[in-house]
Amino acid sequence: MKEKLYTIPLNDAVDAGGECPLCNVEKLLEQDTMDFVLGSCASYMEPDVRELTDKKGFCREHMHKMFTYGNTLGNAWILKTRYMKLRADFEKISKDYKPAKMGLADRFKGKKAVNPITDWTDSLNDTCYICDHMTEIRKRYVDTFFVLWKKDDSFKNKILNSNGFCISHFGEICKAADEQLSAKELEDFYNLLIPLMQKNLDRMQEDVNWLIEKYDYENQDADWKNSKDANQRGMQKIMGGFPADQPYRMKK
Repeated sequence: MKEKLYTIPLNDAVDAGGECPLCNVEKLLEQDTMDFVLGSCASYMEPDVRELTDKKGFCREHMHKMFTYGNTLGNAWILKTRYMKLRADFEKISKDYKPAKMGLADRFKGKKAVNPITDWTDSLNDTCYICDHMTEIRKRYVDTFFVLWKKDDSFKNKILNSNGFCISHFGEICKAADEQLSAKELEDFYNLLIPLMQKNLDRMQEDVNWLIEKYDYENQDADWKNSKDANQRGMQKIMGGFPADQPYRMKK
């Protein structure tokens, strides 16, 4: 299959190697989104962007990454209007709030009083501008994965000769496969991908085991084999991401 513009990032992510091509995609996607939100393009000064960031906010993880990114003024502008919205929402919700009275019998039955304040605080964890944007774009990459899987044998062979996926992204791929592949295609998909995952989970187990053995004084002069970075790769293989990465910072 001739490479097209929309297939290049995914092919590049597979060619980059490592424990999971979708982790490679996600890393670059997150960095691009951070650059858009806080980088030199100054999108945080655009009213339509700030309207979205004010509405969706950011999760704890991305708040931390935004802080370490290094744009003090950009973060302050985003926080300024975010706080304006939060304060207005809180005033509206709490203005006439009075705790509901519930009897002991209702509490014993597990009934819970309606509390708009806690509903509001809980809702603040439901959305994140960066997470939501990444999820939307990542779905397109998953769709592209199956276009290539079905039409490009060279891509399929690269996947089958790779280290597979992290378990988290493998689950995402499987859910999409169940929706997008025919019964025959689905059978072939699992017949190929399950052994690939099993082989690489076994490899990861061996690397972690040998890392532990290397701390035995009897093995102090033995070769490290592939175990030096087994912890960070092992963590990635389970949940995705790059635990050993340094914070991504603003390019100056």
